[in-house]
Amino acid sequence: MNYQILKNIVNAELQRFETISEEEWSYKISPEKWSRKEILGHLCDSALTNIRRFVVTQYKENDNIVYDQDFWVKAQNYQNIPVSELIVLWKSLNFQIVHTVENIPDETLKRTCDTTKTVPQTFTLEYIVQDYIDHLQYHLKAI
Repeated sequence: MNYQILKNIVNAELQRFETISEEEWSYKISPEKWSRKEILGHLCDSALTNIRRFVVTQYKENDNIVYDQDFWVKAQNYQNIPVSELIVLWKSLNFQIVHTVENIPDETLKRTCDTTKTVPQTFTLEYIVQDYIDHLQYHLKAI
C-alpha cells in the first residue's frame, strides 16, 4: 500500500491551512451546510471510523462499521472549537492512519468490511484504504 501519498497530502494541507483565516474557517454559506471547520471535523470523524475499520477488518471479517456523519458533526459541535485544535486532531489522526496502514500485512488486504448503513455490502480492506484517501481529497477540495 502506498501510505506515502497520505503523508504527502497531510503535510501539504497543513501548510495550506495556515493561509485560511479563522473567519473563513467558520463561515457557513447556509445553516444546513457545513463550514470549513465542520468539514475538517467530519474528516476527523472519518479518520476515527476508518482507523477502526483498518484494524478490526484485519481480524474480524465483514464487521459492520458505520457512522452518521451529520449527527457526529452536530454532536461534537465543531463549529465552536478553535480551528487550531481541529487541525492538531486531524493531523494526529491522519499520521496514526499512515502508521496503521503501513503496518497492515499484505495477506489481510483482501479481508472485507461492511461500511453501509442499510443493505449490507462488503469492501476489501485495500479498497477501504484507497476510498479513505479519495474521500479525504474530495473534502479537502471543499476547504
